[in-house]
Amino acid sequence: MDPVKNPFAPGAGTPPPELAGRDELRETIRIALQRTRLGRPAKSILMVGLRGVGKTVLLDRMREDAEAVGIHTLRVEAPESRSLPAILAPQLRQVLLRLSRNEQTKELAQRALRGLAGFAKALKLKYEDIEVGFDFEPEQGLADNGDLEHDLQALLEVAGAAAQKAETALAMFVDELQYVEVEELAALITALHRAAQRRLPVVLVGAGLPQLRGRMGRAKSYAERLFDFPEIGALTPQAACTAIAKPAQAEGVNVDDDALQRIVEKTHGYPYFLQEWGKHAWDTASKSPITLADVNLASTAAIAALDESFFRVRFDRLTPLEKRYLRAMAELGSGPHRSGDIAEKLSREVTALGPTRNQLISKGMIWSPNHGDTAFTVPLFDEFMHRIMPGNDWKD
Repeated sequence: MDPVKNPFAPGAGTPPPELAGRDELRETIRIALQRTRLGRPAKSILMVGLRGVGKTVLLDRMREDAEAVGIHTLRVEAPESRSLPAILAPQLRQVLLRLSRNEQTKELAQRALRGLAGFAKALKLKYEDIEVGFDFEPEQGLADNGDLEHDLQALLEVAGAAAQKAETALAMFVDELQYVEVEELAALITALHRAAQRRLPVVLVGAGLPQLRGRMGRAKSYAERLFDFPEIGALTPQAACTAIAKPAQAEGVNVDDDALQRIVEKTHGYPYFLQEWGKHAWDTASKSPITLADVNLASTAAIAALDESFFRVRFDRLTPLEKRYLRAMAELGSGPHRSGDIAEKLSREVTALGPTRNQLISKGMIWSPNHGDTAFTVPLFDEFMHRIMPGNDWKD
C-alpha cells in the first residue's frame, strides 16, 4: 500500500489520526474550564500516567478546545534543567499582551505586565534562567519581593483580574510537571489556591508521571483538595481497535478482526505503541485488508523501531548500575516490585541501592506506587531490558 497515505503517526506528542477513548476526560476538562470562566468553583486538573499513554497529545487537544471557545491559554513543558518562573514568564507575557489589545481590559493587562517585569527582575538573582521581554517598567510593590511564593500569587491575581474583566479565563497547560522542584510547585499551588479563593478565572491543566501526585502532596498538604488527578492509562480493547481501524478505513483500507486483536495484544492498548504497530502493519501489507499475517510480520519491525527510539533514548541516559537495577526489575516481571526483592536479585543491601533508586526516580524511569514498591514508568520496558541485556552477564 502507498506509504505516503499511511495515517499512523508514532512520535513524541504527535497527534494520532483518531483520539479514541478520551472523550469523557475532554468533556470533564471542558466543564472545568467553563466553570472557571464563569467564576464558579472548579478544581485544576493534573493528568497522571506512564510514558506513551498520550498525555501530551491530550494536553494539546484540550488547549485547542479551550482556545476555540475564547479562553486564553499558555502552554509550557517543564524540562529537568529549567525553573518554573523561567518557563512561565515568557508565555504569560504573550497572554497579557493579547489581553492588553482589548480596550475593556487594557488597563488591568498592562498592570499585570508591569507586575511581570517586577517579578522577573526581583527573581533574576535566584532563578538566573529567567529571560522575558519587558513591555513596561515595574510597578513598585507588585510581585517584586523576590519571594516566589508571594510574587507568583500576586502576579496570577492581577493576571486573573484582567482575564475576568475580559469575561474569559487564563488556563495554564503544563506538561512534565513531575520535573518541577517541590519549592516551585508549592508556590504554584499557593497562587492557584488564592485565585480560587478570590474566584478569579485562573486554572491549571497539567500532566506528569504517576509520582506527580506524591510531589504535589509534599509541596502542599491541601493539594489533594485543590486538584483532581485523573489517571491516563491504556485504552480499552474497543477503543484500541477504533484507534487502528477508523484511520485505516478513512483511507479506504480495512483491517481484519484477528489482525486488530493481535495489535491490541501486542501493544497492551498503549496509544504510542498502537501508532507504531499501525504504521508498520500498513507498510507491510500489500493490499487491503491488513491481515493477521501482515501484523505478525510487522511486529518484528515495530519492536525494532521501539528499541531504537522510544526505549533506547531512555536506556542511553542511564549509568551501568542504573541499567543493572532496571534489569533486575525486569527479571522479576512487569512489576511493581518490592525494593528488597530487587536488591536480592543484585545481591546488594536495600540501603546501598537507595541512591540508585532515587536517581532513577528523578530521571523519570521508575516510580513508587506504594511505600517500598518500585514500578517502571515506561510500559513494556521490562521486555526491552530482556532484549537489550540478555542472558545472565548483567548479574556480574
